Order: sequence, then C-alpha cells, then structure tokens
Amino acid sequence: MSKLRARLLGVLVLLTGFLTAAGPRPAAADGLPDSLWFDEPAATLTVANGRFIDGLGREVVLRGYNVSGETKLEENSGLPFASVSDARKSATALRALGGGNSVRFLLSWAHAEPARGQVDSAYLGAATDQMRAFLDAGVRVFPDFHQDLYSRHLFNTGSWYSGDGAPKWAVTEGGYPQESCGICLFWGQNITQNGAVKAAQYDFWHNAHGLQDAFLVTAQATMTYVRQHLTAAEFAGVAGFDPFNEPYAGTYDSGQTSRTWERDLLWPFYGKFRARMDAAGWQDKPAFVEPNLFWNANISSQKQEGGLLDAGTLGPRYVFNTHFYDQKAISGILMWGKAGDGQYATDFGTVRDRASAAGTAAVVSEFGHPLSGTVSDKAPTVDKAMYQALDSRLPGSRWWTGTAASGPVLSGTQWQWDIYSGRHHELMNDNPDKVLTAGDAWNDEDLSAVRLDGSDTAVLRQDARLLDRVYPSATAGSTLAFTYEDRSRDGTTTLTWNPVPSTLPQVSQLVGSGQYGLSVWRSNGDGAPTELHLPASFPASATTVVSDLGATVDPPAYTAATPIAAAPEPGGTGSRRLLLTAPGPGTLHFALVTNGASAPSSALLNGARAELAAWAAARFG
Repeated sequence: MSKLRARLLGVLVLLTGFLTAAGPRPAAADGLPDSLWFDEPAATLTVANGRFIDGLGREVVLRGYNVSGETKLEENSGLPFASVSDARKSATALRALGGGNSVRFLLSWAHAEPARGQVDSAYLGAATDQMRAFLDAGVRVFPDFHQDLYSRHLFNTGSWYSGDGAPKWAVTEGGYPQESCGICLFWGQNITQNGAVKAAQYDFWHNAHGLQDAFLVTAQATMTYVRQHLTAAEFAGVAGFDPFNEPYAGTYDSGQTSRTWERDLLWPFYGKFRARMDAAGWQDKPAFVEPNLFWNANISSQKQEGGLLDAGTLGPRYVFNTHFYDQKAISGILMWGKAGDGQYATDFGTVRDRASAAGTAAVVSEFGHPLSGTVSDKAPTVDKAMYQALDSRLPGSRWWTGTAASGPVLSGTQWQWDIYSGRHHELMNDNPDKVLTAGDAWNDEDLSAVRLDGSDTAVLRQDARLLDRVYPSATAGSTLAFTYEDRSRDGTTTLTWNPVPSTLPQVSQLVGSGQYGLSVWRSNGDGAPTELHLPASFPASATTVVSDLGATVDPPAYTAATPIAAAPEPGGTGSRRLLLTAPGPGTLHFALVTNGASAPSSALLNGARAELAAWAAARFG
C-alpha cells in the first residue's frame, strides 16, 4: 500500500480507533460504512520516544483491567471465562461500565503444556476465542503467562494457600520439599518464606531440568497459535506480551544481589523470550517485561534494588512493566487512616523516571486494593490515589500551579475484572471439602471491580465515578499535562482532591461540583484527532468542552471539518469519546471537558476559554 493511500485510509477511519474484522459489525452510528469500521494502522502499537504510538502517529494511553484471576483457578480449566459468551459479556461491560480500552489477558502454562513437550491446542483455541471477544469490543489485549507462588502443584490438599503457573510435571521433576510458610499472615509471604516455592523459583531461573527451555518452547507455540488463528486486523489489536508475572529469584546465589540476579538471570531470560516472540511472528510487538517484583515495594524491609538497572536502553522492543500495591495499607498496621491527595505521586514518579531512563514506555499492569476484609474501608481512597498518580506525577494541590511538571500519563490495568466474583466453585488444591465461592476464590483475595447480579448482568462493585474515567486515549502529538477530578465517593463523602482554583473563577463556575478532565498537549500536525474517553457520567447533553479549538455543549458528530466532536468508541458497546482535531504541528492546545455545567451561557464559555488560554500560555508558552 502506498504511503498516500495508507494516510487517506487512516483519515477516513481515524474516528473508529480499532476493531477486529471478525464477527458481526454494529450499525455504523458515526456514518462510516462497515468496510471502514476497522483500521489496522490505528490499532497497531509501537514504542517510540518513551511512548506507545499507534499507526496514525498518536500517543496512546492504555487503561483497563486484568482479565482475569479466574485463570488461577481450576473450575474453568485455567481460562478466564467458562464460555466465549461470558467473555463477550465481560468485554462489553469492561468497555461500557469500566471505561477500559485494554486488558492484560491471563494465560496458564499448566494448561498450555499439561504434559511435557505437548502443547494443548484445545486450550490455546479456547483462550484465543475468548481473547477475540475483547478485540471485537475494541479493546487492545496483551497476554500474560501468569504465575503466583510458582505452581498450585507445590501445595497439598490441606494447605492454607495455593499457587498457579507451572504444570504438575514441572513440580514432579523438581522433587521439592513439603511446602510450609510457617506463620504467614498474607499469601505473598510464601514467596520469600516457603521453602518449596523458593526452591522451585530458583530452579526455573537456573533452568534446572530444562524447565525454562520448556517454558520458552511453549510460549513460542502459544504466540504462533494466537497469530495464526487471529486475522491480521485482530492481531493488530494485540499490543504485546508479558512474559512472566512478578519474577523473583527464590534464593540468591552466594554473593548475588537482587540487582545482579536481574542482570545475570532475569534479563537474559527476557532476551530469550524476545527471540521466541520474533520467531513466532511477533517481531513488531514489544515484550512487557517486569523487574524483580520487590524493586518498588513501599515497605522498606521488602524493598530490593532493581528495576532492570543494568539492562541498558530497552528501546522500542520492550516496555517497562511493573506492579504497585500499597502494602502498608494492605497490612492494616503500617498505614493508619485513609489515602490522601498525592499519596502515590512519588511511587508512580519512580516508575516514570525508570522508564524514561530505560528509553521506553511504562505500564503499571497491576494495582488495586482489597474490597472486603479489615482494610477494605481504605479502597475508595487508595484506588483514587493510584488513578490520580497514573494521570499525573503531581498531587491535586499542586497541579494547577506546577502543571509543567505533571509528566506523562501512565498506562495501567487494575487488578482485576472477574465477572464470577462471589460465585465461584473452586476446590482449593483439589480438596472437595474446601469449596471456595467467595471473593476471588484464591488465597482469600477479593479485588474484582465487577460481578454478575441475580439476572447475570455485569454490575460494578466500585464507584463508577472512580473506574469510568476521562483519560487521553490517543493524543495527536505529546501530552504535556493531564488531570481528572472524578469526585468519587468514600461512603457519603465526595473526594475532591483537585478543585479548580479561585484564580480561574469562570472555569470554577463552569465546572461547579461536576467531574472534569483537562488535557494540555502539543500537536504533531498529522491531521488525526486527539481522543479522550467520555465516561457514562458524561451524557451528550451534559458534556461541555472548552478548548483553544472552541467551546461547545453537546459536541456534534464527527466530520473532517469539526474541531470538537463526539463519536462512539469502537466495538458497539455504547461508550463514547471526544475527538479534537487540531491543525498545525508544534502548536499548544488545551481541552477542558466537564459535566458540571447546566446550559452555560456563551459569555461563561468564552470567559472560561479566555482564562484557560492565559493559564496555559503562562505555563507552557
């Protein structure tokens, strides 16, 4: 295809983002014919200049969830869903209720290779079909070979805990000791205290019994199968691959440190995995590589040096992929009270800085907080503070004055999105006398943001104002600053951490007590629009936009000549997006979107626009 023809096709479909070619297409509410509903360039992601970039040259932010912890369980044979129908139900809800545009899609090594050297094509087929359900809903996917505590087969039927990951044959060949964590209050303590878990992890990283080689062969077969059984258009929506969840040494060799373990064992493993990706036809997709899981722990006794410090410049073939949980808050002892404004600005700033130093994009592929138990009362504030830190490296109290230091918007996928929350039927470690139904049905966790109600309809378990957020899903240029005030609730208390300052009185009046998002970017002049996700709490009649491009209430449908417009998100789920088309490369732009205004006057819109223009010019020139 010529560059000119590719650009013309890109312009024709730029408001559709991406959607797979498979399956029936919804009616083209935006006026585009079905043949132009999907565009591979808009779907395809690469990494450049420390950002995710789509085929239209736009900076992309991935936001979504992990799908799902059900993969850790045996009740559905290591698959996220019992059926493709359930996968489609989940994908639609994730888009329409949760506001997500991407998922980390969990896979099981134990089920992909149940017998050594024998890949189960039926499992791969079922997993690919479920993956396709999300691609059909316009959701990007990055698969993850998931493990926790190495393998469930390390644990006996009477164990207090369980694991997931490696197949039974891998455990049998290791001949590991009887597992025991001693006095462990949290399942994660098994990582560093359970002798069987530690020995198994050590063996994997040292390729004892050829375990790592076997895993890599299965990984290549899995990636080959997925590529061959998705259409080219569907495969374009696959963002990359996460090789290994939460890696840890198990035990360090004599004289070895966490940093040298990363250098000498973890990073070479990622190089081997990268080669397997290339051989499987994934050469244009990045590996989402995780450092030692304790590198950014927020408890000093856990924290270990790492972050792939000796890997050099990762570049476009790798993404810096990390997790973050507030262990102090989860402990119930080390953090009294609730999280507050800017609680995790430093922690997430460290992620930004590490990715920048490594020359690549970053994703926080797990974050969240328990939704039941003794510390669940902290969840509304902890999760709000984490989303705030993804949006900006500044607390709300400093955002309006220190905006130039806001930093890049981080991609992130919350743990987790499991529609079976609270209705599992899992025989813990195959014990028929220990049938788990509550929460996530795994080691007493309960973090799913969604569940099915009595009529099998997906409903949120957390405040929709927190989860379904405004965020810059695609920016035609470089995002300079972004913030979103979600006004989410902690019980009956509205959490407002970033009020519009009194120095902008007309902006403050326009926003009122409503939600608002504000993005500042410098355009690249390529002609594709900047896109912001519009939550369900922003119905058309209540959506007000004030920008250097104009000011409007209820943005009209997109046309090439409309600088401010709204359109459906791809996938036919009913969710919407704002499209801002800005001419000229290198030009500074801003856009405030709010649902707080009620029939604002032209004078108020124009006054707010003038205030924002002066504010942006003063901070970015």
